[in-house]
Amino acid sequence: MELSGIYCIVDADATATPLALLDDVLAGGARLVQYRAKRGVDRDLVRKMLARTRAAGATLIVNDDLEAALDADGLHVGQEDLASLEASSLRARLGDRVLGVSCSSAQEARDAARLGADYLGVGPYAVTGSKDDAGAPIGARGVRAIVEATTLPAVAIGGIELSMLADVVRSGARMAAIISAIARGPDARANARAFVELWETLTRSRAASQL
Repeated sequence: MELSGIYCIVDADATATPLALLDDVLAGGARLVQYRAKRGVDRDLVRKMLARTRAAGATLIVNDDLEAALDADGLHVGQEDLASLEASSLRARLGDRVLGVSCSSAQEARDAARLGADYLGVGPYAVTGSKDDAGAPIGARGVRAIVEATTLPAVAIGGIELSMLADVVRSGARMAAIISAIARGPDARANARAFVELWETLTRSRAASQL
């Protein structure tokens, strides 16, 4: 699976219709999706989401819940979650599933690489209302510092709007995680498509300029 592009987070605590939102982001072209439910993961919903993502050729990653992630394509954990999990056996439990780890420093990025992470979640990129304990924004410069500390692909996350994508691409992040900027408003599908198309345009342009 390719870890690049727009990474949509379907937050069950922020929408009454997570499956409908998932359908919209998939129809909009997103192929990386994370299911987040801080008040408790619905295992049946995970299985339904997986059926939809598999049909679309997309990847489904579950936030925080290792057991539920075994019914999906991967797991994403924060630093606080690692403390409550058996970090040494986490990679073995997941098998060939994807493991993402949130990092806010170069040292945390190097530690995640040693743990066997497949990608890093880096942020918060900007001010965000989606996570109460997100901390101060690190911006493109902060993302770049972590990108340069490891060879793992990074996903920039936190308060990212369409107007920020060019700077996110220039930071070296391979992915941009989007939550509210896609979910809000009457047309999540159109929002997702706008992010996907702009990301593809920007990354093609960047690649051409480096030839």
